[in-house]
Amino acid sequence: MQLLMFSKHLQELSVERMGERVKEMGLDGVDLTTRPGGHVLPENVRTDLPKAVKTLEAQGLKVGMVTTSITDATDPHAEEILATAAQCGIRFAKLGYWSYKGLGTLKASVEEARQKMARLQALAQKHDIKVCVHSHSGNYLSAEATVVYLILNGFDPHAVGAYIDPGHMTVEGGLGGWKMGIDILADYIALVAVKTFGWFSERDVKTGETRWRPKLVPLSEGIVPWREVCACLKQIGFNGYLSVHSEYQGGSSWRDLNLEELIEQTKQDVAYLRTFIG
Repeated sequence: MQLLMFSKHLQELSVERMGERVKEMGLDGVDLTTRPGGHVLPENVRTDLPKAVKTLEAQGLKVGMVTTSITDATDPHAEEILATAAQCGIRFAKLGYWSYKGLGTLKASVEEARQKMARLQALAQKHDIKVCVHSHSGNYLSAEATVVYLILNGFDPHAVGAYIDPGHMTVEGGLGGWKMGIDILADYIALVAVKTFGWFSERDVKTGETRWRPKLVPLSEGIVPWREVCACLKQIGFNGYLSVHSEYQGGSSWRDLNLEELIEQTKQDVAYLRTFIG
């Protein structure tokens, strides 16, 4: 398995400087943001993505995937992004998100997502790239692995895939749910996001009640059993990219780290992963 750095967390750095820091942290490559506000803007993808790939490859780093906001083949710049990525030798593209609209809407939303996947599959097949649905906890259609399976089932696994995120999967299914998610999606798993969390209590100032919410913590300290997760991935024959999500800045983290602290923590996470990913 190869480790990529999700470039979102080094967004303040230029591509060249970001690559230098990724190399310093001991990762194999980059998961490059190619979306609004990202390192590569969709409207500039034809010129800027090849430049970014060339810069990173010169530093000995592989651009293993791009993270996009694409949710339908008809989205502005969707085909340009996928075509340019494929031309740059990038095999995988993360899609954007479909929302869960509330109780009573799930079946219709799944059917709508499948219609979009049919169009995205055709585009992916045209350009020989794989578009992947990221599992994300909360009010997202991809929060539950079984729903992701319902969206993907029957489509070509060479063109569409699951980008599983055991962190989010453990939020939704902390005991056995994450493992069943890997099980049902095994034929579609193309990418894996790396993060973990702990549950933290907060007092609701209006009601006085205690509420619990997940916050990101270092990989060796969180709830996700990463050693067991990777053993399961090896068991199903996965040997692809792990995208490291160092979400250690802002309110979703147990501490709001500055850039240098984030880099130091990521070094520790990478060293921890290297002990068992093979």
